Amino acid sequence: MIELTAKQVVVDGTPRIVMAGEVHYFRVARDEWEQRLDLVVEAGLTAVASYIPWVFHELPDGSIDVEGRTRPERDVAAFIDLCAARGLMFIARPGPFVMAELKNEGIPFRVYREHPEVVPVGWDGVQAPSRTVDYLAPAFLAETRRWFEAVLPLIAQRLQPNGGNVVMLQLDNEVGMLAWVTNSPDLTDHLLDHLGRWVTAKYDGPGPYPVAPGGDGWAQAVRSPEEAWAGPLRRDLGEFMRDRFADYVLALREMAEDLGIRGVPFAINIHGTEGGSGTPFPIGISQLVRTYSGIPGMVSGSDHYMGEATLTTMSDLYVINAFMDAVHDADQPLTSLEFEAGSGDYGAGAEMQYDPSTADLKTRLCLAQGNRVVNYYLFAGGINPPLDEVVDDGNDRLSFTGERHGTAAPVGPEGQRGFAYEATARTVHAVKANESWLAVMDEEHDDVELGLVLDAYATEYHHPGSALMTDAVDDLSQHRGAGQRRALARSLLLAGYRFGAVHLEERSPRPGSVLVLGAGRYLAEVVQQRVVAHAEAGGRVLLLGPVPQLDLDGTPCHVLADALDLGHGDVVRDTGHYYPSVVAHGWAAPWPEMRVGWRQELRPNRGDVVLTDVYGTVCGVDVPLGDGRVVVLAAELPSSRDLFGRALAALGATPGVSTATPFPGVITTTTASADGQRALHVINISGATMPTTVTLDGAEMHDGQPLLVPPRSGYVLPLGLDVAGIRLIGGTGEVAGVEDGAIRFRPLLRVGDGPGHVDVTPGMAVQADDAYEVTPFADGTVRVTPHEAHADAELVLRLDTTSPHFDPAADEPELHIEASAHA
Repeated sequence: MIELTAKQVVVDGTPRIVMAGEVHYFRVARDEWEQRLDLVVEAGLTAVASYIPWVFHELPDGSIDVEGRTRPERDVAAFIDLCAARGLMFIARPGPFVMAELKNEGIPFRVYREHPEVVPVGWDGVQAPSRTVDYLAPAFLAETRRWFEAVLPLIAQRLQPNGGNVVMLQLDNEVGMLAWVTNSPDLTDHLLDHLGRWVTAKYDGPGPYPVAPGGDGWAQAVRSPEEAWAGPLRRDLGEFMRDRFADYVLALREMAEDLGIRGVPFAINIHGTEGGSGTPFPIGISQLVRTYSGIPGMVSGSDHYMGEATLTTMSDLYVINAFMDAVHDADQPLTSLEFEAGSGDYGAGAEMQYDPSTADLKTRLCLAQGNRVVNYYLFAGGINPPLDEVVDDGNDRLSFTGERHGTAAPVGPEGQRGFAYEATARTVHAVKANESWLAVMDEEHDDVELGLVLDAYATEYHHPGSALMTDAVDDLSQHRGAGQRRALARSLLLAGYRFGAVHLEERSPRPGSVLVLGAGRYLAEVVQQRVVAHAEAGGRVLLLGPVPQLDLDGTPCHVLADALDLGHGDVVRDTGHYYPSVVAHGWAAPWPEMRVGWRQELRPNRGDVVLTDVYGTVCGVDVPLGDGRVVVLAAELPSSRDLFGRALAALGATPGVSTATPFPGVITTTTASADGQRALHVINISGATMPTTVTLDGAEMHDGQPLLVPPRSGYVLPLGLDVAGIRLIGGTGEVAGVEDGAIRFRPLLRVGDGPGHVDVTPGMAVQADDAYEVTPFADGTVRVTPHEAHADAELVLRLDTTSPHFDPAADEPELHIEASAHA
């Protein structure tokens, strides 16, 4: 039985971290399936995920083979059963769209030939440049049902609640992505009729549009909008498509349930990373939020490709997870359905090689934020088979990538161990060693929330000829989310703040909290009202960006500026001959003069000035509002733990866990469970050993001595973990395994000039070999410290209950400390 409860994935009553790897059976010869799965097991993964591509299983005559009649690799059930025989769970991804670099994104050629009406046109009636379709076109839904009827019964028989190993089924893939990346909305006649009814219901008539929705001229008004209604159309089209995608996913779910898929979660894969950047990712959340948010049995999964683990990448990833969680309900966990794995050399041209620690660092950050499913994509490469019909497209193979596929994967196309295999396996084994507590822990948050404005991400469609649409999209894209240059998120992380996010269109920030918001000139009236209400009730706000002036459709909206009694002037930008620079005042000082990309003149009528340009023009203010305060920083500021840390401190927020390091590069956070277990997560992104002094809950840890965190490494350190009958109170060692009642640790992190240590529960007799020193404390806690010669060896703690005189009802077991055989 699979349950989603309290943000956990519970399998047969046990909370789990599902570590999966994507293996495409259709790209691997049938007689090689077992070898690939053996490598999956060796790496420690507990699940396999795979697309099940319609285009591969449908033959040129329209018949569908999922039993292996025409080629052995088409036997879907056999592959799932092979996974089950190795104890591997299975995540099924049957489309209908699958992408995966397949021709037509996984849709058979026949569907386009026989049903040309499903192929959309976009702006100005130009045919879509991608192979997208109108998802709700009757012909496409009928063809999809025919595909589902062929494949889903095989999966239904193998669902985990039915005694099988299928634990999740993904509905479609990256819904809406093709229209976004091409800026070509799916404006078929069928969709426009639906839009017309939607507009009529919203406005009780035509609203801002020049013709009756659905009537003569309606299609022209939408496909080639004039400026008079371009603003409302951009807003309405984004909101309407959210509803339409929700209708589509509901139709797919109902088909699946009719065909026996019940008792396992349905997953939605969220796209949005682009060009190695995670900043546009919430576009996918914006598009798909209504397909899963708050809907029982549904879970969303991230799909991210951002390259090397750097400060930029990790800031993006942290925000992605926070924003995903902000729209979930109390039970929906974070998951990742496509978690970038491998070397990055996707083109087999030796053009990229990520550090092998990349997957480890990203995985650790996601698990610290509560991710319960990680699917490494692509875990094993393969060979793209020839198509069954000749299409004369240059290679006539299933994929446009050519013959070999997955050259960057931990397992290469021919089944060889790739560059990242060993590092990925080490990560997975580390997760397994810590699974029992990670699976039930949630990140602890400070009294700070990052504002999520989903409508600021409804920017996927804008007519290229519309100045208003283009201006809105440009402004929203520059300032939303983590702030321009990621200054908000990156600065908060480096300053030690642990933060979640709040979905501002739907709910208000926590009373009294500090709301951190990146916003531009366009900010919805409802969001401006919530910001004002939050401050008036005693909350605090940090706003980075120009003063909001417009609602999303371009109409004037000065709710926030009026509440602050804050006038504003023009935005001055840098040029080849002008270099705007700013200086700090008040609580923001001292802070060095800093060149910025732009600054806006502010004209405050009350409050304190905290930022000006070098000539004295105000561009940062701290303004009282009701019982609270609002800080507005109207300049393109760089990331700065000092400046933004001072801003948060001035607004009354204190980081619960913070670090002092000589250079940026260390991220820390804490997690805790309902039963009182707690852990400290330390991640060093830099390429140098980083001395890291940690302050937790206001007290310096390790007597104020710095942890020496190795380059490109991460650790889960105990703050109170129950492991094999032992209570780990603290220390600098990560659990590396639990076998036969013994706890094995990774080599302990060093502290200052000496070795690390492990602190163990009070009230226990201890025996140690000569490699370790045991220090008792007044409260009964025992500290175990290796001598220098053994400082870099693995440590084993073992409860000894083997004495013939040991009485479990009366005696405390002895704790034996020894050097590990793994050392």
